[in-house]
Amino acid sequence: MWYESLSLLAREAGLEKALKMTMTTNGSGGTVPPAASASTKGASAKAKVKRSKRHTPEQIVVKLRDAAAMLNAGKDMAAVVQALEVSEATYQRWLAQYGGMKSEEAKRLKELEDENRRLKQIVADQALDIQMLKHVNSKNW
Repeated sequence: MWYESLSLLAREAGLEKALKMTMTTNGSGGTVPPAASASTKGASAKAKVKRSKRHTPEQIVVKLRDAAAMLNAGKDMAAVVQALEVSEATYQRWLAQYGGMKSEEAKRLKELEDENRRLKQIVADQALDIQMLKHVNSKNW
């Protein structure tokens, strides 16, 4: 239909080779223009998704301090979270976790949380080892 008429015009103008280079094929064997092929493959939907970013505790404390300054200057919450490039839920979570801390305190908190997680993992591994040894020692297997 539209592709046949376009290819006929291109053939008459001697641009058939250029037209074939710009066209792509879809999964059913049909030919689709480049803009349509991108949308059918979902590339445009992926381009709109914003990649998540991890912030260090120091960065979070700095952003919270900046947010407090902006709010005191009279900006509304929507403008503040947009300037920080985070959602309002993230801002509220950060405020609950890091509100009123200094950078070094936040860093120390993060280190303690990591150490606590690591120690809990060690305790869980030891509990499994003890359970396995009790089972082997009981000789009921």
